[in-house]
Amino acid sequence: MILARYVARRFLRSFLTIAGVFLLILLLIDMIEMIRRFSDRDIGLGGALGLAGLNIASSFYAILPLLTVLAGIALFLNLARTSEMVAIRASGRSALKVVTAPAVTAALVGALTVAFVNPLVAVTGARFDQAVAAIDRNSRQTVSVGDSAVWLRQAVAEGTQEAGQIVIRARRASPDATTLYDATFMVFDDDQGPVRRIEAREARLVPGLWELTDVRDYPLTDSNPEAAAMTATRMELASDLTAQRIREGFGRPEAVPVWQLPGFIAGLEQAGFSAARHKVWLQMELARPFMMAAMVLIAAAFAMQPVRGRNIGGAVLLAFGAGIGLFFLRNLAQVLGDNGQVPPALAGWTPPLVGGLLAVALILAREDG
Repeated sequence: MILARYVARRFLRSFLTIAGVFLLILLLIDMIEMIRRFSDRDIGLGGALGLAGLNIASSFYAILPLLTVLAGIALFLNLARTSEMVAIRASGRSALKVVTAPAVTAALVGALTVAFVNPLVAVTGARFDQAVAAIDRNSRQTVSVGDSAVWLRQAVAEGTQEAGQIVIRARRASPDATTLYDATFMVFDDDQGPVRRIEAREARLVPGLWELTDVRDYPLTDSNPEAAAMTATRMELASDLTAQRIREGFGRPEAVPVWQLPGFIAGLEQAGFSAARHKVWLQMELARPFMMAAMVLIAAAFAMQPVRGRNIGGAVLLAFGAGIGLFFLRNLAQVLGDNGQVPPALAGWTPPLVGGLLAVALILAREDG
């Protein structure tokens, strides 16, 4: 137990050191990018630093598995260079027992990052978008899905005469996704098909309904919808959509805190949106602790041997290359899951399981007793 705590502390120290160095590097790179991006806005050094601080969380969170494999490589190389690994093995400890403590530590760090850093990424990402929108207030900001239009779909609100779906098309939307311009609402009944077509110059989303301006309402069940069309200056149409749900439905799943993902997925599907990307992201976040543990196992498989008589540079390159390979396998599985080619659970859990099992097999193959 004492040895396990010692190795775990050494790994945690290496991980925090490497994470701190990369955090500073990413901050400097992002800060330079903000200065370049908003060079004509005169945001100043403080403004660029603030924007970089808000934007850095997502980049840092994305590379945590790679930082884990680097921390594992540093740990096992240090143990080998100081001959501590030789002493540990001479005491009768197997390779798997030695690697268990840092692997469990990495899994705990992964669980903590999912629980606390993931919501922080969502919050800082939203703040960054708001800050950028405030800087670019005078520029043309739209939310676009498709070549030249915004498409939405919602369920017909309970208590209305129709029962079905409403498909919404607009030429563009405001940056906060609460206002649609040149919008068309097609109301579909479950039994009759399209029953209404509503055109509005502007549609503003408020809690529980759309407020339409300059409206023309076509009853498609009438034999002559054009003649029976009604016009109105203002009209209200019930809706269960929210601005946050629209933005997050268009945006990345990372924008939703992991604790809210299950409920958000249910609401997204009820509103008629596809939640495939969010389901895949949820599974990948649940598997993140195991991914980080697998990275430690990969580092141990290549960097755990004694230093003497070995090509240290080659071992480090092999370990880091294997970690990058597992990282890209994870990204590939995410793409396949987003496209619906593999189930979300398979996309999320296969990479860490495959990487961990292959690393354990390599450790056992090199085990001499």
